[in-house]
Amino acid sequence: MSAINLADAKAHLSELIDRMQAGDSIDITRRGKLVARPTAVATPRKRIDVALLRSLTAAMPSQAESATDLVRSMRDGDRH
Repeated sequence: MSAINLADAKAHLSELIDRMQAGDSIDITRRGKLVARPTAVATPRKRIDVALLRSLTAAMPSQAESATDLVRSMRDGDRH
């Protein structure tokens, strides 16, 4: 949790809002005394359209190599 004085909060409001949305807790003080503790509003998650997801994955071509082999080849290729 961080504390910031009111004048700095006014000057850097956009940055503070970004930090709060990222989960940071911020106390706003005036003359060293806590006056506000703003919180971010939780944004609702979008529902997944399962039928659309299935149709998209069904239309994708099959991969020739397994995911395990692909990851191993990527890992081994980065060593050299």
